[in-house]
Amino acid sequence: MKFHFAKTEPFPGVANADWNSWAWQFKHGLVSLEDFARHFDLRPDERLAFQDKPSFQIRSTPYYAALAARSEAVRRMIVPTAQELADGGQQVSDPLGERKHSPRERLIHRYPDRVLFLVTDQCSLYCRYCLRKHFTGQDQAFVGSKDYEAALSYLSGAHGVREVILSGGDPLTLGDSRLERVLHDLRAIEHIEIIRVGTRMPVVCPMRVTDETVKLLQKYKPVYLMTHFNHPRELSYEAAEVIERLVDQGVPVFNQMVLLNGVNNHPALVQALSRRLVYLRAKPYYMFQCDPSPGSEHFRTSVEESLEIQRELWGRLSGLAMPNLSLDIPGGGGKVGLVPNFETSVAEGERHYRGWDGQEGVYQEPAITAIAPDFSEYSSEWESLKGQSYGRQ
Repeated sequence: MKFHFAKTEPFPGVANADWNSWAWQFKHGLVSLEDFARHFDLRPDERLAFQDKPSFQIRSTPYYAALAARSEAVRRMIVPTAQELADGGQQVSDPLGERKHSPRERLIHRYPDRVLFLVTDQCSLYCRYCLRKHFTGQDQAFVGSKDYEAALSYLSGAHGVREVILSGGDPLTLGDSRLERVLHDLRAIEHIEIIRVGTRMPVVCPMRVTDETVKLLQKYKPVYLMTHFNHPRELSYEAAEVIERLVDQGVPVFNQMVLLNGVNNHPALVQALSRRLVYLRAKPYYMFQCDPSPGSEHFRTSVEESLEIQRELWGRLSGLAMPNLSLDIPGGGGKVGLVPNFETSVAEGERHYRGWDGQEGVYQEPAITAIAPDFSEYSSEWESLKGQSYGRQ
């Protein structure tokens, strides 16, 4: 079965040339009550959220607003409500404890072999459940020269770092010239093998991913593009075309979705999104629990509900299409993978299982002595990883 990806119609009176210009989309972002009221029939709780001036910025591209006008689930991700203003629950400004793993401004070094580089704080759209509200949308734009050079110096000296993830904010709010500067400077550091670019732009402003941008990413390969679709309605014709253009040019695309209450917390929606992504050759990578940032309590699902969604998909959805259910331990403990428990009991030398469809079986442990393979060729690489000091303050 082939999937249909619908085109997104421009706002009335907007020429196609303007609508398909990412510069026009950025310039004409919806930011005020008046902007949103022109395109949405705002409810009282939504009007209250605008009037009470929530601490986190409000912005949407016109393109994404057009998607949201046709889908309540998509609308929930960009239109603020009075629920954002409620206290209670586990709401903290820095839910992942990133500040204590920041050895330099704009760097987060939580894991030995990879570093997050916050190259901008700006986004073309501010998701209401954003995990980094303490940083994003503070008008810091591109990292300043002093902090930029300090970050490069740290990365050059951290020889255990093999991977740098560009994030923010959204790195693709930067123009291609600035993006190339970052990619070029990172590629000049010999021990950095992989660069990831974390962006929601294929979702919220696909016209930003131009042919020139794709060629730029391909030029500094291997560069992985990590995007963030949450709902099948976000996969428009324009978004699908961008994904295919990227993978056609050798840029791998991985998707990181967040389970959101009232948006996608049902196995039918996760399946629909995942199958469409795989059809486009984008790998569903993570299915995250929503982090407890301020104003996001109403978006969070329970771990039990999330595990039940995953269990419903287990065995019914190809491994290619199954995202990894994970949560970030609040306070900076890192990611934890969550998997339904199919093990029913453990006896000496045996483990008993009941599979996704109810079939039971026994796995017998091997009755042999373990033989350690020769890993001398790779031992120095392994020891450097184990001995790496990193990021903690």
